[in-house]
Amino acid sequence: MDPADGEPVTSPHTKRKALVIGASSGMGASLVRQLVREGYAVGGVARRGEHLEALGEELGDAGARFVHRAHDVTAAAEAPGVFDELVTELGGLDLFIYAAGVMPDVGPEEYDTEKDLAMIDVNLGGCVTWTNLAARLFHTQRSGTIVGVGSVAGDRGRRGAPVYGATKAGLATYFESLRNRLAERRVRVVTVKPGMIETPMTAHLDELMMPVSAERAAADILKAARGRLFDVRHVPLRWLPVSLIIRAIPSFLFRRMSI
Repeated sequence: MDPADGEPVTSPHTKRKALVIGASSGMGASLVRQLVREGYAVGGVARRGEHLEALGEELGDAGARFVHRAHDVTAAAEAPGVFDELVTELGGLDLFIYAAGVMPDVGPEEYDTEKDLAMIDVNLGGCVTWTNLAARLFHTQRSGTIVGVGSVAGDRGRRGAPVYGATKAGLATYFESLRNRLAERRVRVVTVKPGMIETPMTAHLDELMMPVSAERAAADILKAARGRLFDVRHVPLRWLPVSLIIRAIPSFLFRRMSI
């Protein structure tokens, strides 16, 4: 069956290799679970090492295919060494997913530079650091798939999360540039734009619009990674028309809306 239909693209004997950044909880942990179940050897990176250990224990016997490192993605100087160690331990790399992100609660009259810079460091700086490493490897081997977890929040400048949205907009532009750069090397670069996902990162929000579980989001992300028709995919897909409508609203009207 075609992988785009949602069937596993591998068996336990094909030994495909994936690396998930931000693997300790939420969508990242769900991605690890699904990839391991499909027979991938998976590397996981996250700041909270104890959560990675717990995830490995949860996977049981299948956890033998899960290797991980505790690492803060803002520690850019350490990233190449951690990347090389994991790729060597995995025996190569076929799929890279950047799913790390932070979204602290920001009040409507709050202008907190510390919070804002933390979002820039993790959501965009860490993304560039780690994705560049994967891009360089895939450029050389002339194959591979890179997936970046953006957000519908990056489509417009929303009053509620100025810097979070800006980091996701930056991710989308960075990934489009990589897509254009790596196309001739047969490397696929996919941007996914989740809507409201039920994860620890969104737990502080009072109300979620059309939420889905992290498990459902992870399944849609992997489907997007395997598909060939679209390089930008909204997760779940019903967010695409919502996003198109929001993007079409003139700025003078948009600023009056509580979005």
